[in-house]
Parts: sequence; structure tokens; C-alpha cells
Amino acid sequence: MRVRALRVLRGKILPFSIPSTVDDELNELYQDIILDHHRRPRNRGQLPAPPASFAEGFNPLCGDQLTVFVNVDGDKISDIKFTGQGCAISQSSASLMTQQVKGKTVAEARAAIAAIQELLTGENLPPIAVQESLGDLIALKGVRKFVARVKCATLAWHALDAALAGHGKVSTE
Repeated sequence: MRVRALRVLRGKILPFSIPSTVDDELNELYQDIILDHHRRPRNRGQLPAPPASFAEGFNPLCGDQLTVFVNVDGDKISDIKFTGQGCAISQSSASLMTQQVKGKTVAEARAAIAAIQELLTGENLPPIAVQESLGDLIALKGVRKFVARVKCATLAWHALDAALAGHGKVSTE
């Protein structure tokens, strides 16, 4: 439940909502994180291929298209970037993903892929320890309530998995 209130801004009286529960505050924070990554995506761009491997992802339901480029040195992801277009959820998820896995080992990246899949598609939420390990990625948790949007949020992760495996294309269908 939200409490409605009025505030004065530059001499005008405007209505606004005050979060009335911790859940409302968290949802607003999560929305802010998603919108920030949509407006100012991190690691947007291309990497030369080779040496980078890449995979193209497509979500036919929403029209999202992403290409994920990843450089792996030894067993460590030394750089990762993405290009493409789509809804705020797909673009934010890709941006958040690049921040999460850059500098991690391939095994850690695969564990993050599994954790996101569990977060978004699992019957139950993952254990608290797993949720805490996700950092800002937990902002995607609310997407699980909107089945049609889950494919938007997982597209970049499918593309990362395909790029790490050497597969060129992936679809959410």
C-alpha cells in the first residue's frame, strides 16, 4: 500500500507516493537500478572477433536483439561487451550481466547464469545466500512476476552462455 501525499516543487503542488513498506522501498530501488542501466548501459559496444567470441540472441516475443562479445584469457573473462536493441528489461539485464561477470572465471560466470535462471524461472526463490551474491542483479527479481518479461531478462544470459560455448546464435524460443 502506498501513501499519497503532496509536495511543493518550484512553487507547484504535486502529488507523489510514499512507500509504506520495506517491499515498496525495495521495489522502487530495483526499478531505479533497472532504469539507470537502461539509460546508461555499462559495457555497451563491440570487441574484435577474434579474439572475442560472440553470440547473437533474439527474443521473438518482444523483438529484443542482443550480441554478447566476450574475451576469455585462460579461464578468466577479461572483457565483455554487448550491442543490440530492445526493451528496458533486456538492455538493463545485459548491462548488469556484463558488470557481474567481467573479471570472473568462466565457472563463476556459469554459476551466475544458473543463479539468474533460478531467480527468474525457479519454482521458489533461490536461497538468501545466492540472492545476496547477485548484487544489483537482484533488481531483476520482480521480473519473475511477469512471465512474458522473463525472456527479456534472460536473453543476454543465454547469449553469454552460447558465446562461452562457442555457439553463434541463440533464441529465447
